[in-house]
Amino acid sequence: MSVRHDLGIETDVWNAYAESAFKDDAEPVFCWTQYAGHGPGPEVLGETPAKVFEIGCGTGRAVAHLAGRGIRAHGLDLSPVMVRKISEKWASTGAVFHQGEAISYLRATDETYDAIYSIFGAAWFADPLQLLPLVRERLSPGGVFAFSQPPAIPGAYGPQGMYKGGFAGKPMYTYRYSYTPRRWKSLLLNAGFRTAEAEVIDAPTAGHIGTLLVRAEA
Repeated sequence: MSVRHDLGIETDVWNAYAESAFKDDAEPVFCWTQYAGHGPGPEVLGETPAKVFEIGCGTGRAVAHLAGRGIRAHGLDLSPVMVRKISEKWASTGAVFHQGEAISYLRATDETYDAIYSIFGAAWFADPLQLLPLVRERLSPGGVFAFSQPPAIPGAYGPQGMYKGGFAGKPMYTYRYSYTPRRWKSLLLNAGFRTAEAEVIDAPTAGHIGTLLVRAEA
């Protein structure tokens, strides 16, 4: 099943998110899960990545964290509002931010990276049949692609529409993509990755929503 993304509407969605999610007092931090301080850290990207790229970087905190460690860290976000805010906020760290849609950007660029990653970002909101082969092409040999997002709701797989901002007024919506860990592994291997693994990290509180973490090597 395929869906048609409306970039105008989706840009409005993420511009609205930028206005609410960006905090002037935010600090650099890298966390794969939705629970602060829980789960693995940047080591998932490999031992010594020199150049990394976050697709759907949101508030830019993870990119700034990596840049502060001396890594050439770039981020991409669809929202021009967010990119303007984070470019100013994290300028002192050396982080570099770009505005654009992940699939179109990866298709147009000739840059390569030691690691590409997404934390509740573009890997959740872009068609994997288009995204994954492009990510593979933009990775250096042996490079890592890793992403996290909520695990799929049982029985609800594939693209799923999601309204933002309530159910009245001008419609703002996007699509997110959810699959089982086994299906993610299959999608990655079919896209040309050498290895792929996927797991659900348990929440710090028993019975709460975990985090799907997926990692593949080129």
